[in-house]
Amino acid sequence: MVKMSVEPVKVKELQICASSNGEKGDSWEEADELQQDRLGLIAEPKQVAGRRARKVEGGVFFPKPENAVTIAVSTRVLFRTEREQKVFERHGVEEYLRYQIEHENEPFAPGPAFPFVKALEAVNSRLRQLYPQSEELFDIVLVTYNHAHVGVRLINTINHHNLFIERFCMTGGSSPIGYLKAWHTNLYLSADAEKVREALAEGIAAATMFMPEKQTEVSASQLRVAFDGDAVLFSDESERIFKAHGLDRFFEHERENEDTLLDHGPLKGFLEALGKLQKKFYAKGQRLDCPIRTYLVTARSAASSGIRALKTLRAWGLEIDEALFLAGAPKGPMLEKIRPHIYFDDQMFHVEGAAEMGTVAAHVPYGVAQKRDARQAGK
Repeated sequence: MVKMSVEPVKVKELQICASSNGEKGDSWEEADELQQDRLGLIAEPKQVAGRRARKVEGGVFFPKPENAVTIAVSTRVLFRTEREQKVFERHGVEEYLRYQIEHENEPFAPGPAFPFVKALEAVNSRLRQLYPQSEELFDIVLVTYNHAHVGVRLINTINHHNLFIERFCMTGGSSPIGYLKAWHTNLYLSADAEKVREALAEGIAAATMFMPEKQTEVSASQLRVAFDGDAVLFSDESERIFKAHGLDRFFEHERENEDTLLDHGPLKGFLEALGKLQKKFYAKGQRLDCPIRTYLVTARSAASSGIRALKTLRAWGLEIDEALFLAGAPKGPMLEKIRPHIYFDDQMFHVEGAAEMGTVAAHVPYGVAQKRDARQAGK
């Protein structure tokens, strides 16, 4: 079984966000320039489309959130914080803060999202080489319930692991959902299932991450992202038919609606964002050497129900590099061969099966399957 996430640290003290207030306008630019000036990174500004592009040494950008593909990750999925969580649960807030300060020079170990974030940075490196003036990059925001006192240890950890994460939200126990909107978040990864559900309810792509018992080695140079279809990329319309009326009626429904597009699911927008960056590599003749690769791994059958899924993706203008129609076969062995940095599925059964094979899997709590998971959890 997969190791389940622990409850979040809830410290109801100072609420702080290492950013502007999230309002549109000059605030983002002023905040970025202030930060870069402190770091001694500001280079000569250049006028682009009526505003200044913030270029820094080595072609590195702090892009405006509306131009970037923003990935928000919680502390508990980027790093391993189980020991600190136990201190909080056993001894309370004050002892927890004291412990963090006493150990602030000891970096956290990598968590389940760490290889994914490193792969995002590898893609950014390639993008900067091809498009040194572009702000269309992955932008990683660390979102944490922690008090600002813990920020020193987090910064030390980020520097220790050579991560490029400059944007923090330390909410002091408050919900981060409002900040996610301000960051124009394209994907939110957390260990807190309740906050993930809140984000999904606000239209933000989100998933709950788990640490597998074993972890498969993944590519350091190519970002690999795998998606389930129904209730992840697509709506749960077809899954509802299957749950209510069985497999034969499901196949009949898909044949009858072969030319009717499926409605979008919660992670369609994230796939779109990945596709937009992929096309920047294609435009430079690097389709076969693209550092982003996407996969559809679905329990659908190819001939009986796969064509509707493929037609929907094509009509949306989205490309999937590889599509695996498993016709109900286990997904774990296929994911073990793909070795994705992350796999998204709406059913905990598949998430746990993937994790048992060493795949970092993330649960998307959306759609009719959640009723079944809730019933099983209550038994």
